[in-house]
Amino acid sequence: MATLNRTSLADLNVFMTIVRRRSFRQAANELDVTTSALSHSMRHLEARLGVKLLNRTSRSVVPTLAGAALAESLEQGFQTITEALGNLDHYRGTPAGRLRINVPRDAARLLLSPALPKFFAQYADLELDLTVEDRPVDIVAEGYDAGIRYGGTVPQDMVAVPLTGKLRWVVVGAPEYLARWGRPQTPADLLHHACVRMRLGDNSTYKWELGEGARAIELDVPGPISANETESAVLAAINGVALTYCLESRVEQELRSGLLEIVLPDWSVMGAPFYMYYPSRRQTPPGLQQLIECLRAEPLSVLALK
Repeated sequence: MATLNRTSLADLNVFMTIVRRRSFRQAANELDVTTSALSHSMRHLEARLGVKLLNRTSRSVVPTLAGAALAESLEQGFQTITEALGNLDHYRGTPAGRLRINVPRDAARLLLSPALPKFFAQYADLELDLTVEDRPVDIVAEGYDAGIRYGGTVPQDMVAVPLTGKLRWVVVGAPEYLARWGRPQTPADLLHHACVRMRLGDNSTYKWELGEGARAIELDVPGPISANETESAVLAAINGVALTYCLESRVEQELRSGLLEIVLPDWSVMGAPFYMYYPSRRQTPPGLQQLIECLRAEPLSVLALK
């Protein structure tokens, strides 16, 4: 029978991280070690247990039958350990530890960046491990404590906490573009303009949503540029290449400075809020509730929640 010591526990954590991430490289990034160190740990673990736990190819890593059974048994145990450590927050003045969050670029820019100075001033013992990407993410499978997404895209089995009220989406263009090509007067006019076509996380094209209520429409706009994130779309608009569709809050400074103008203001749309979401109310990770409260206190959130 295998004995459990400090090395074995560390190696089991390595094993669980590899199984969850399905990648030595991603597991190494999460644990902040080299892939060779992970390989070394796994060789020693399999040698001690006398069982092969992982099948590794050049493209993927999958557990063997024995490995899958072990991972299933260990998952509850590691969850219990995590919860026990999290409960220690009740006995210290401030939360401590690492909080892993996955957020889209707009949320990182509009919510997180303004809030972080105040957050870390209050909670200096917390470490925020932030991944910024717009693709849909299974936060449980990929080892995140929580994520931020627009309300309509949060999985239904998650606890979801609104960080803002509804968010206004607008069409914008540079004065130079509008002077050269004219200002659209109706949504149908957009079909004769250059527009930035936005790609979603599943690589499908996002249709611009315009108008509220009975006159709400979705347009598959034409354009010379496709982009999978807001920054490129906004830059294309600023440079006079095309019109773009984005959060009004994202281009607030550009609108104020005159670099961009709102087109078809009467057809703007109030869309879903940003939500923080996570798997369970039973035991939230250290610092998550404090981060939520900090984000909700930001000007964007305060104004939108009224």
